[in-house]
Amino acid sequence: MTDVIGIGVLTRVFHRDLVDTVLAETKTTEQRKRLLPARVVVYLVLALTLYASEAYEEVTRRLVHGLTSLNGWRADWQIPTDGAISRARTRLGAAPMRELFNRAAVPVARPGTPSAFIAGRRVVAIDGVVLDVPDTAENAAEFGYSGKEDVNRSAFPQVRMATLSEVGTHATIGAAMGPVRTDERTLAEEVIDTYLRAGMLLVADRGFYSYDLWARAAGTGADLLWRVSDTLELPVLQYLPDGSFLSEVLPPQVKQSIKRTGNTALGDDVRIRVRVIEYMIQGRGEDNVTIRLVTTITDYTAAPAEKLAAVYAERWEHELVFDEIETHQMHPSKVLRSRTPELVKQEIWAYLLTHYAIRVFMAEAAEDLGEDPDRISFIRSVRVIRRQVDDQAGLSPLRP
Repeated sequence: MTDVIGIGVLTRVFHRDLVDTVLAETKTTEQRKRLLPARVVVYLVLALTLYASEAYEEVTRRLVHGLTSLNGWRADWQIPTDGAISRARTRLGAAPMRELFNRAAVPVARPGTPSAFIAGRRVVAIDGVVLDVPDTAENAAEFGYSGKEDVNRSAFPQVRMATLSEVGTHATIGAAMGPVRTDERTLAEEVIDTYLRAGMLLVADRGFYSYDLWARAAGTGADLLWRVSDTLELPVLQYLPDGSFLSEVLPPQVKQSIKRTGNTALGDDVRIRVRVIEYMIQGRGEDNVTIRLVTTITDYTAAPAEKLAAVYAERWEHELVFDEIETHQMHPSKVLRSRTPELVKQEIWAYLLTHYAIRVFMAEAAEDLGEDPDRISFIRSVRVIRRQVDDQAGLSPLRP
């Protein structure tokens, strides 16, 4: 079965050779023959995120649909029970799914992909989301609840997650997760350290800014474009022809020392030169809202203020990633199915992997059609991939 099992587009993106390598490196390859070998369990876990409303046994039945007539198929093979599948998932754990994501979820956009690049930099965005998980004692102990116990405690334990996605394709290429009370910036640190690279332009909302996180992100060699609070002190060092101005950011304690002593030479070794872009948009009703952006791209000729403002406006595309997963992939209740913390993590990595494969499929389709990936329907793409699973010929797709 391990040689013929397949899930269409997902099998092509996550080729069985890569799956086998990941299983070997995470030491999760089975030591004896089982009804559900480890490679099959990986594909089954991915399929569970395609059919979130279906029971374990039904998803397995879809996965092997049409394969039982193949020569060499064991005539006595039976669909595993829910309990057997749950035990197989537990044996697998979360590590192989995370490692598979880290190896396979690479940037997708090509130079001609709309909204994907500016000034030669790949535009990526970081944001966070909270996911509900089943209300079990183990999940509650691991992840906790949001809100206050006696006032507005959440109905379910929750996982907080931060992800890094390409703006042009919505492909998620980085993620970190933890208990719901984990500070979003802490998760952002892990994402930045692990996935941010030189040649990227990281867009972030104002909730992420701190001097330390800014310095950490800039230290990766990537460029940054973050919205910041109106109260952040940004001295005007030089006005630029495009309406932006050069400034600098300093650690809060250094700013306080300068104010206390009047010694402006303090902190020369930690000053970070930035460029500031300010503009106004119409908010709700008649109110105008000031948008204040800070960027490491100090050359206004390479990336004029107007273009960077347009790039920041694309940041909301990242929020569509969470909507696509929660609305079109997850169960209508929007609660994960896993009842233990290890399987919760496994399931979340599987959702990210499946979403990534769908987005690869959509980017390829858009390129063939000469379209913007945003104009390709996500839900229709999901339906196409589900049909591939149901109608598979029984052979894993060849290498691309």
